[in-house]
Amino acid sequence: MRRGSIASLVGIGVVAGGIAAAVALAFPWLPKPASNEAGRIQPLIWFVIIICIVVFAIVIAVILYSVVRFRAAPDDDSDGPPVHGNTGLEIVWTLIPTVLVTVIGIVSAIVLGRNDALGANVLRVDVTAQQFAWSFSYPDANGLTSGTLRLPKDRSVLLTFSSKDVIHSFWVSEFSQKQDVVPGMTTTLHITPNRLGTFAVICTELCGLGHSVMRTQAIVMSPAAFEKWLHGQAKAVSSPSSGVAGAAVFKNNQCGACHTLKAAGTSAVVGPDLDTLPALAQGAGMPLEDFVRQSIVDPNAYVAKGLPHNVMPATFGKALSKQELDVLVQYLVSSSKKG
Repeated sequence: MRRGSIASLVGIGVVAGGIAAAVALAFPWLPKPASNEAGRIQPLIWFVIIICIVVFAIVIAVILYSVVRFRAAPDDDSDGPPVHGNTGLEIVWTLIPTVLVTVIGIVSAIVLGRNDALGANVLRVDVTAQQFAWSFSYPDANGLTSGTLRLPKDRSVLLTFSSKDVIHSFWVSEFSQKQDVVPGMTTTLHITPNRLGTFAVICTELCGLGHSVMRTQAIVMSPAAFEKWLHGQAKAVSSPSSGVAGAAVFKNNQCGACHTLKAAGTSAVVGPDLDTLPALAQGAGMPLEDFVRQSIVDPNAYVAKGLPHNVMPATFGKALSKQELDVLVQYLVSSSKKG
């Protein structure tokens, strides 16, 4: 190949690679990492992107050069010369992708191995997915359950997932990890949060009518603040005051994500307005307390006109202890009467 041809190929490749690199660097494609694992995964992503940009530049350079250099004249209708291949070139373009894929696989295996390695003093959290809510239980805190995932900074955390109905998928973009939650299977995910803040927890598997509302938050706290929250929630749920305990159960189970309740300061409109429970109970022809209890345990038994069926999980009757269910019912009854 002549020097001019090589220079043309290199020039086109540099331009194509520069454009691709500019697009890759001009936008914040990846979120700021909030875990040790994300800090390893994101450099791996950029490593693969760099390889892709180089390959892209070479391919574009060869294509554009060939289009210009070997184009046929407008009046040339003859067939091109028969080409039977180039063994040396075929070996090269087979070996290079093989080496690249092998290198990517080895580096990825190292990163995944390091990310799966648990640290000392592991915090274990049981994560339950159900249509259409997340719940997080802390076995080391007598099974305290919360609708918000709270984690201490710089502590190794093992999330153990289970699903009560269909396939869900747990994702926090700042943790750079995603885990499917499959019925009948137990899956796990290791996270070591390293940045304080509140991050969105999203279900990324289409799981039914209410898929879009299956969201909550992961709140990374200082270790001292986490321990204070843990003890405070356990004390609130077991409080002799049904109002305090009921409010804690309401908040921990993310009821406010779907319902309006003035006493709790929530204004969601996915489900019925809980301040109108007396009117709803009257419409169902039931005593208020019985209606509230049934609506929690068997939410499809009576659905107010204009609201869809099968949106509220039908598993709270089993997920909540008898004490939690009782105080939640009393809280909703008393709050709706005040509203």
